[in-house]
Amino acid sequence: MHPQNLPTPPARILVVEDDPTVAEVVAGYLRRAGFAVDRAGDGHTALARAAACPPDLVVLDLMLPGLDGLTVCRALRERGPVPIVMLTARGAEEDRVLGLETGADDYVTKPFSSRELALRVASVLRRAGSGPTANAAPDGGGVLRAAGITLDTGAHTASDARGELRLTLREFDLLAHFLRFPGRVFSREALMSSVWGWDYGDLSTVTVHIRRLRHKIETDPAGPRLITTVWGVGYRFDAG
Repeated sequence: MHPQNLPTPPARILVVEDDPTVAEVVAGYLRRAGFAVDRAGDGHTALARAAACPPDLVVLDLMLPGLDGLTVCRALRERGPVPIVMLTARGAEEDRVLGLETGADDYVTKPFSSRELALRVASVLRRAGSGPTANAAPDGGGVLRAAGITLDTGAHTASDARGELRLTLREFDLLAHFLRFPGRVFSREALMSSVWGWDYGDLSTVTVHIRRLRHKIETDPAGPRLITTVWGVGYRFDAG
C-alpha cells in the first residue's frame, strides 16, 4: 500500500481521572467514538505517560491525588501545546476560570454525559489539527496580518515583533477571528458562537480568554490598545 493511502491512526487521548469508575466509563466511550485511549489515575503518572508517549489531547480531572489538575496542566503547557479538556465540579465557576487561565482549552462540568465529553474532545482536536476532519483549517488556511501580528491559520503559528506567540487553541481561534474583522465589535455571546460554535455556555469563558490573549499580545495588558472593551457591548480589535 502506498504510504499516502495508509489509514490515519486514531487520535490518542490521555484520560487523567482518579475515580476508576468514571475513568472506565469515559475511556470506554472515547474508544467507541474512535479514539485510542490511555489512562492515568494521578498527576505524576499522567506526566510520566505524557512524556513517554505524547498524547494528541488530555482529558484532565481538576481534583487529583498528589499533583492536582492545575499543576499537571501547567506542567503539560510548559512542555508544549497539547490540547487539554478539564473536568470540573458543577457550580465551581472559580475552578473553571482558573483552569482556563492555567491553559486548559475547554472544560466539562461534572456530572456530564460521555457523549458531551466526546463531542468536546472532537471539537478541540479539530481545532488543533488532530481530528478526523482536520486536514484543512476551518477557514481554508491563509495568513492574517494586522497591528504587527502575523497569524498563519494553516501552519497554526502566530508572531509579533517580539517573536512567536505561544497561544492555546482557544486563544489562537479568538485572535484569528479578531484579525479577520478589525474594527468590529463582538459581544461575548457572538464570540462564543462565531469562534467556537457554542450556542450556549458560561460567558466567563470568553472573558478569561480575552484576558489571557491581552497578556500575550498587548504591550500593557492593563491598558489594552489592541483588544478594547466597548462597555455594555463587547470587544473590538483595533488594528491601528
